Amino acid sequence: MKLIRPFAHAELNLMRVKSICLALLAGFVLFTVANRSWAEQPPLPLKAGIIGVDAHALAWTKIINDPNAQGELADMTVVAAYPGGSPDIPQSMELLKAQTEPVAKLGVELVDSIDELLKKVDVVMILSIDGRKHLEQVRPVFAAGKPVFIDKPIAGSLVDAIKIFRLAEQHHVPCFSSSSLRYSKQTANIRQDPRLGDVVGCDQYAPCALEPHHPDFFWYGIHGVEPLFTIMGSGCESVTRVHTAGADVAVGVWKDGRIGTFRGLRDGQRGYGSTVFGTKGIVPGGGFDGYEPLVVEIIRFFKTGKPPVSAEQTLEIFAFMEAADESKRNGGCPVTLESVMEKARQIADN
Repeated sequence: MKLIRPFAHAELNLMRVKSICLALLAGFVLFTVANRSWAEQPPLPLKAGIIGVDAHALAWTKIINDPNAQGELADMTVVAAYPGGSPDIPQSMELLKAQTEPVAKLGVELVDSIDELLKKVDVVMILSIDGRKHLEQVRPVFAAGKPVFIDKPIAGSLVDAIKIFRLAEQHHVPCFSSSSLRYSKQTANIRQDPRLGDVVGCDQYAPCALEPHHPDFFWYGIHGVEPLFTIMGSGCESVTRVHTAGADVAVGVWKDGRIGTFRGLRDGQRGYGSTVFGTKGIVPGGGFDGYEPLVVEIIRFFKTGKPPVSAEQTLEIFAFMEAADESKRNGGCPVTLESVMEKARQIADN
């Protein structure tokens, strides 16, 4: 028996080692599936495709395909584009006509379908000006497993925004959306300003043109609402809105009692900015620093598979804007974000 026991222990130890190895292998497989965009990242520069040449396509392609691009900007090239366009939005057709040929001259192949585009690219930017089209445009992108950035507005309704993020989760495909205003220096860095202290409130303003096919703030007001949330953080509970033909004011109350406002400008001088209230001081913020800061974040996202803006905050921003519309319909009564989210979830479930 003394001769057998060492072999028995050795066999037991071998079985334990095998079990540990199998567990590690299973964990690695699960990690790889959940992070396949990172695990299967193609070589640099990434080949990017654009869906929708009726908004930011020309300006962004000039930045990305610049032969003198440095740093992150050198790690991606726009190689193909599906023009798209929305005939019932005059601005879409005007931009499509003005930008399609110049985009092609930057070395971008124009294709006739999204399916054809997906065969040629590693990553996708949906830049269609019409948020109503984004859900259907992103479906084949998710099915193909391509990481995707969706320009503002992520959708033409809160319901569609919920559906988009659900699809991203189901397909394990990284996805995010953002306004370029989020990344202006005075917005992105203001919370670290030593003059400010802790943020106790913010009054944000931005142009707020309206478009009849989109909820009021979705079309352009988002360029003011998103910086508001960048500065204030998440946690808004209710919105009260005052509306006139020339302006809007939406007052948000955060769960800790802080107040953040968005003033949408239509009459008079228009611009971007904010007044940020802190425990130590009151500091001006906001502004627009061009598209490049956002483009850099998009390329970094494509390389890492890690969205810089969470789905949860994006949905909260869109719930804020939907609640503002509901408040307008109800004569300026306060509307909770949870009430509009619950209603949208129920519709999305059906």
